[in-house]
Amino acid sequence: MASVPDLERRLAVSGHLARLEESRSVPGSWTLYVDGTPQSHVELDKPEWLGFEYVRRIGHAVDLVRPQHEPITAVHLGGGALTLPRYVAATRPGSRQQVVELESELVDLVREHLPLPRGAQVRVRHGDAREVLAKLPSGLDGVVDVVVVDIFSGARTPAHVTSTEFYSLMAPRLAPGGIVAVNVADGAGLAFARSQAATLAHVYRHVAIAADPTMLKGRRFGNVVMYASHDELPFAGLPRRLASDPAPAKLVDGDELRRFIAGAPVVTDATAIPSPPPARAVFLAKPGA
Repeated sequence: MASVPDLERRLAVSGHLARLEESRSVPGSWTLYVDGTPQSHVELDKPEWLGFEYVRRIGHAVDLVRPQHEPITAVHLGGGALTLPRYVAATRPGSRQQVVELESELVDLVREHLPLPRGAQVRVRHGDAREVLAKLPSGLDGVVDVVVVDIFSGARTPAHVTSTEFYSLMAPRLAPGGIVAVNVADGAGLAFARSQAATLAHVYRHVAIAADPTMLKGRRFGNVVMYASHDELPFAGLPRRLASDPAPAKLVDGDELRRFIAGAPVVTDATAIPSPPPARAVFLAKPGA
């Protein structure tokens, strides 16, 4: 096993410390921590296994956006340990994928110790997600099946990637039936999550969210996965998938989603704020140990 310094990298842009940690009990099971926050989980020998509950919920959108095994075009805003690009490559061979990651040192660390599967068609672009998104080649207009938005600096999502102006940048990239999947972290009251749902609903005709019932009641810090599309979401089978996950979740859409939003403000560049910080105790239990 590599020495500890080899598994750590100081990130130039944020100054955070990125660290890869292998499970003591399950060889090949790795977790990426950034500033002490668990951000990605990778099973090197089982890329089709998604360990983090919110990543599984995004994976369901990947599964349902097109017929099984059909290649897709995917854009991932936020790279982490490249968990979802591995998943797409394993479950939909031949897919074309673009990853946008701000921290070059993070990409280097992950590629050195957790290389992508052979044959994976994944291009990594370095830079700020919003800036790179605006400059992606015109050949991606109208052909992207899934855009994954999972952008964090440490444990918080920066303000400039939470607004209508930001979400509007990806709208022309979507293929018919394409889906935007957003990981939103929030705590008690869910004010940030409600405003993000309102913002997505301002840009896209169809929006739904998924989270565990306790989280939806605003009783604890956690993740809410949001789905948005110009077209009706292909989610007839999603409630069953969510209910059968190791950490069961509920799909909220239609009138229930409108009640969840309940007048929450639409976020613009002028009003955007970062996501709320979690208490450090939230991450004391290390996944994959």
